[in-house]
Amino acid sequence: MKFEEMPLIVPNLKKAEKTFKKLVERINNASTKEEAIKVVKDFFKVSDELESEITIISIRNSINTQDEVYEKAMEVCDEIFPIINGYTQNFKKALVASKFKPELEEKFGKFYFDKIEASFKTFNESIIPDLQKENKLVTEYEKLMASAQIEYKGEKRNLSQLGKFLSDSDRNTRIEAAKLFYGFLEENDKRFGEIYDELVKTRTEIAHKLGFKSYTELGYLRLERLDYNSEMVKGYRDQIYETVVPVVKKLRKRQAERLGIKKPLFLDYNLDYLSGNAKPCGDTEYLVSCASKMYHEMSETSGKFFDFMVDNHLMDLDAKAGKRGGGYMTFIPKYKSPFIFANSNGTSNDVDTLTHEVGHAFQGYLCANVMVPEYRMPTLEACEIDSMSMEFFAWPWMNLFFKDQAEKYKFSHLDSAISFLPYGVEVDEFQHYVYENPNATHEERCKKWSELEKKYRPWLNYEGFDYLKNGKYRVKQSHIFCTPFYYIDYTLAQVIALEFKCIMDKNHARAWKKYIKLLKMGGKYPFLTLLEKAKLRNPFVDGNVKKVIKPQVKVLNSFDDKNF
Repeated sequence: MKFEEMPLIVPNLKKAEKTFKKLVERINNASTKEEAIKVVKDFFKVSDELESEITIISIRNSINTQDEVYEKAMEVCDEIFPIINGYTQNFKKALVASKFKPELEEKFGKFYFDKIEASFKTFNESIIPDLQKENKLVTEYEKLMASAQIEYKGEKRNLSQLGKFLSDSDRNTRIEAAKLFYGFLEENDKRFGEIYDELVKTRTEIAHKLGFKSYTELGYLRLERLDYNSEMVKGYRDQIYETVVPVVKKLRKRQAERLGIKKPLFLDYNLDYLSGNAKPCGDTEYLVSCASKMYHEMSETSGKFFDFMVDNHLMDLDAKAGKRGGGYMTFIPKYKSPFIFANSNGTSNDVDTLTHEVGHAFQGYLCANVMVPEYRMPTLEACEIDSMSMEFFAWPWMNLFFKDQAEKYKFSHLDSAISFLPYGVEVDEFQHYVYENPNATHEERCKKWSELEKKYRPWLNYEGFDYLKNGKYRVKQSHIFCTPFYYIDYTLAQVIALEFKCIMDKNHARAWKKYIKLLKMGGKYPFLTLLEKAKLRNPFVDGNVKKVIKPQVKVLNSFDDKNF
């Protein structure tokens, strides 16, 4: 079914309550294991139906935040989603208490029940009003970010549309665009600060009601991190600081020399070469046609998958007024359909979307028929391996998108992959500070952000941009507001993606086979078990970060970037 044909249905709370109560009665009264298994399968079907309704509303609202119908539907979802979560939890409690639990565990897997047990720690009915408040605050942040209508070069532009000028080859253009971009954030700084403070306090209150000392442990459980903890993450951050920060310092120095700028501003690092950054050789329609050729040549399965995405209009790629910023992939279980949302703006990021988000979607497509919903996709850090690795698997086809600028793109892409790591762990360390100190003021949080910037990215120079100098850059990072602690995931995945890159540099076919094996496992195992089964390194083990960074620094050094 094409996306526009999927009906917009606002979930009926009374109907949902009645349905889940009936499911609880049935599992309690099941007299055979076959009957109990049938009830669980019916539960999966009901859950898929509700998730599909909510996901379709969310997608349409993010495509057009100014449409009143979608906005009202989203408001209803924000209100009822925590209540529906309560209904599902009631069923899962009955499921765990079932006399057929051993047989159900054998049928659906122990990890499914481990996830259920963990979910009991993250929810009870007393927190429903707090969850509703949290949802509304997140929606308000997203709507405020999407509301920008900034006049520049004769057109009104949102932040995504303005973003392409931040990497313009003309320095004055970069400065003008940055003044407007961050000026919008500064104009709304008071409300951004209030929204974040309310979110932190609300989440902390939720944690306290559930018996946690702080939100940190609850945040990890919400993300279903069942096989690693914050101490292991701290050790991993230390690896990035010790191994990667010195490498990125050299890369920034190398970049400044290429640009011929003795004292670069932060915005100068958006430009990789004096001749300009690599730009795709066409609009979105052209890029989709290139991607189609690439995925058909990559493998028969990836070709069929991409046809499915195109034929069913499951991508909304162009930036436009009222559209939420950023990009994502989500999944509509009723129609077994991934959906890709992006904001193309004429930069190389447009190609990154057609590799990164398609990597997510490809995994969703391969696991669309998995019976247990929780097994269709892995936890978030493993999901990001799927997307970030696909970016590197696409390298042999970059000439389609960039023609004679393909090598230019590859160097920038690999540089960016490594350079991202210090920023990613900076975001993570900041969030640990915030939720361990929930009563910190907006100013104290900004001061902490500035301290961490100097630790992980000491090359940044905000001269002339007092707003950023005062620790406000983080406001544009939606994950900090919307999905706390979901950011270290990108860095963990990037390290694994770089491992895939090391493998494909030696044997592309072997790397692809290993990648497909990982995708098809979906979410059947926790993160570290997935890595073990795919024979990939554990990034938490000291020294493993260095093992992937060192070979790829050699790859970077093989490029003649001074002549790009």
